Amino acid sequence: MNSFLLAVQFLTVIPLKIKGVSEKSLANSAAYFPLVGLLIGLVLLAINYFTSILNLPLLTSNIILVVSLVAITGGMHLDGLSDTADAFLSGKSRDEMLLIMRDPHIGVMGVLSIISALLLKIGLLVSLSASNKLSALILICVLSRWAVVLVMFLFPYARKDGKAGVFIRGMNKEIMALALGLTCLFAFIAGSFIGLALLLAASGFAYLFGKFANRKIGGITGDTLGATIELTEVVVLLAVSII
Repeated sequence: MNSFLLAVQFLTVIPLKIKGVSEKSLANSAAYFPLVGLLIGLVLLAINYFTSILNLPLLTSNIILVVSLVAITGGMHLDGLSDTADAFLSGKSRDEMLLIMRDPHIGVMGVLSIISALLLKIGLLVSLSASNKLSALILICVLSRWAVVLVMFLFPYARKDGKAGVFIRGMNKEIMALALGLTCLFAFIAGSFIGLALLLAASGFAYLFGKFANRKIGGITGDTLGATIELTEVVVLLAVSII
């Protein structure tokens, strides 16, 4: 239970304020990232239900959903996306890119990446039928949180220090297996065999993006993990729209 609560604390703005946390407990919490994704998805379903009761326009409803997702996570994944975009699109060396990621200021590419991600999510949600949107809301939250577990398992940490390094150093096959089992279960419940196909698509994208980050900066960072979540959400929504 403690590991699950740590996962909630790490991935959302819920102020659990758990103290005296060991590195092992924090690393073990990664196994429950997909479960936290499921809970976030259920919150979005509830919000979607209330917007339908209020008979809000479709576009307005979907904007509220996307803004709610940002609010639940405190915008930290978008922050990671913007830092990653500023760094990777800077044309700088590895060390300079790592410095850019820690710069508190945001650049043009960072701003554009945030705007693009939000617009794509809103536009893709608008394109979905009512029933498909319900499944999509669960799948984007679950599969994107699984994606970061996968890249933490496959790729090294690019820095010598940092909070994300605790997860990566503590990652093992048991954590990976539990996270995968939960993801398969939730993906099948939400989308049957199509959900499992989307799991493969999300995993493939996460691997490619992790490999790209590894080539650019010699591994992954907390910022690239945030970018992985944001980009995987867009990829899954795009795949649902196509299917």
